[in-house]
Formats: sequence, structure tokens, C-alpha cells
Amino acid sequence: MSFDNAYEALTAADEDGEGRWAFGTGFDDPLAGIDPNPPAGVDGAELARYCLMLGDDALIASQRLSEWVTASPELEDELALANIALDLLGQARLLLARAGQVDGTGRTEDELAYFREEREFRNVRLAELPNGDFGHTVARLLVFSSWRLALFDRLVVGHDPMLSAIASKAGKELTYHREYAARWVLRLGGGTEESHRRTQQGLREIWPLVDELFHAGATERRMVDSGIAPDPADLRQEFDQVLAQVCGAAGIPVPADVAPLSGVAGRTGRDGLHTEHLGFLLAEMQSLARAHPEATW
Repeated sequence: MSFDNAYEALTAADEDGEGRWAFGTGFDDPLAGIDPNPPAGVDGAELARYCLMLGDDALIASQRLSEWVTASPELEDELALANIALDLLGQARLLLARAGQVDGTGRTEDELAYFREEREFRNVRLAELPNGDFGHTVARLLVFSSWRLALFDRLVVGHDPMLSAIASKAGKELTYHREYAARWVLRLGGGTEESHRRTQQGLREIWPLVDELFHAGATERRMVDSGIAPDPADLRQEFDQVLAQVCGAAGIPVPADVAPLSGVAGRTGRDGLHTEHLGFLLAEMQSLARAHPEATW
């Protein structure tokens, strides 16, 4: 299949007949006809906090990946990373909109993305780390997408129909993200001595923040008890199997001697405790909206 321009390539339908531009925009509403009210017995504020966590993960990861535009090693990978960033941005839009819907405030996705302070963000710290080199980026994408796909596969059967529909739609995209990252880890791991070294180093650099992905705080516990979400700890076995398979084939050892980066008094990114990198990312991401708060686009 050939295209006259890069935009046409990004907006083309995939083999399932679905578009790939900015997931959540320009298509039939995937949430149309679904009851927007929280399930019976589920606190709307708690559900909103959980959706905010998942939305922030996607938003911040998307912003990081978008930094590769004009900087990727090949045009094909520039399009691929831009496409993945747009997929995640679409997930963020739906999840942040859901959060504003069920917490009773009526806040929009834009208000939540652009007008919260650093301490109000609830993303895992892995998502906010600087990109590093290409080996570092694909190693992080493999970790992030393998964890997120395992989580979303289980959210599909959760008790919140709205969150289930979002997870069902996102699962197709996350499968592609994981496959893309795995192919590059295999390629770099089996490439030159330098590409192998850099990818292994990238995996070791992000590994201290992996344990946080499987830690359940108070909000996650309540979602587990309500039948909305899985226990994060239950995702670890599947995650470890994927990493072992991909890294084993690439000849890259899964880090076993890297200590996890603990939070302060048990607090992590889910509690608003972030690395020094998030503030700089938000300053860039939010600058235009804050400079023109009344603007419409």
C-alpha cells in the first residue's frame, strides 16, 4: 500500500477497517449507548481517581513519544512512534473525560490535562522519564505496553461498562505497541555490539521503576474490591513471561540485580510523588493552553 503523504498513511484504515489517527477522534464514538453512571455500589470519586491514573499514564507517555518526531532514526519509525503517541493520546482523552464525568465536577479532558499542577498528576513514574537514546525508548515501550496490555485485557471484563469499552478498543492498539517494541528489542539485541549494549543499558536504567507498576494503592484496592479492575500484582506473572521471552530471544538479560526505586513514606507516582522530569514535561505540554486559557480550537 502506498501513500501520497505522511498524513494519508496515518489516517488510513488498518486491516480491521479502523482508522489509526488520534484514537478517540474522527470516528464513531466507541462509548455511544453505554450508561455513563458509575456501577451500583461504586463510589464515583474513587472511579474517577482510577480513570485519572490510567489517563495520566497514557497522556504523559504520549507526550514523551511525541518528542521523537523529527528525531527518529528512520522516517518509518518516526511515523510509527507518532502513531503510537496518538493512540495513547486518544486513550488519555477518553479516560480523562470519564474521570471528569463521574467525579461530579464536570471537568473536561482539556481542563484535566492542561490545568492541573504536577502534584495532581497520578501517572506511574516510568512514563515521565526522558527518552534517552532509541534503545532506551524501545526498552521502555516494551515494558510499558506489556504491562498496560495485561491490565487492559482484564479491564475488559470489569464491572464498569464504560471502562470496559475503553479497554476493549485500546487493547488492539496496545497489542501493536508491544509488537513494535518487541521487534526493535530483538533487532537491536541481535544487531551490533553497540546496539546490544545500549538496549541492555536502557532496560537497566528503567528497571528501578518497574515494581511501581504492580503496586496497589488504596484506590486500586477499592477498584479490585468493586470488581472494576484487577489487582496489579496479578499482572506480574504475565509481564515477566513476556519480558523473559523477548529479552531471552534478544540475548539481553532481564535485570535481576537492580533495586527498585522506592517512594517516600510509601508514596509513588500514583500519590503525586514524581521525578524531577515531570515538571519540565508539563511546562512544555501545558504552556500554550495556559497562555491562552479562553481559546477554543
